[in-house]
Amino acid sequence: MVDATPITPSPKKAAKAATSAFEAAMPKFEMPKFDMSAGVEVPAVVREMAEKSVQNARDTYEKFKANAEETTDLLEDTYSTASRGLTEYNTVALESLRTNVNAAFDYMGALFGAKSVSEAVELSTGHMRKQFDVLSSQAKELSTLAQKVAADTAEPIKASVEKTIKKSA
Repeated sequence: MVDATPITPSPKKAAKAATSAFEAAMPKFEMPKFDMSAGVEVPAVVREMAEKSVQNARDTYEKFKANAEETTDLLEDTYSTASRGLTEYNTVALESLRTNVNAAFDYMGALFGAKSVSEAVELSTGHMRKQFDVLSSQAKELSTLAQKVAADTAEPIKASVEKTIKKSA
């Protein structure tokens, strides 16, 4: 007689066999199907409220979109105005710097060419007086330009705020 040793199936085969046995033993379960369109009527009040809510959401979205577009246009206008103004301001400031550096080199050249102390003092006094006038003029010009840039940059914002206030009133 031959000894029969039981062969144990692999875990996959055992799981598959158990699943098959379970499915055979249990009846199939299906969810009941309901036909909502056939017998259920949505009350007119509920339908009307839903339509109003959807319309309000659309209106709000359109207003938000329009406001966002206006704000974007405003920011673009403000940025381009500020950019142009700053470019102009920087150009004037660099020109002032160039003028002042040239004046300083001219002064140093004249000072090194002075033949006496009194001539050097006279050159220094004249240079200081001239530079004070030039620097005052440059500061006034830069100040006026800065005020113009600030006013031009703020103008689109001011117009937008006034427009918004008129809409609200």
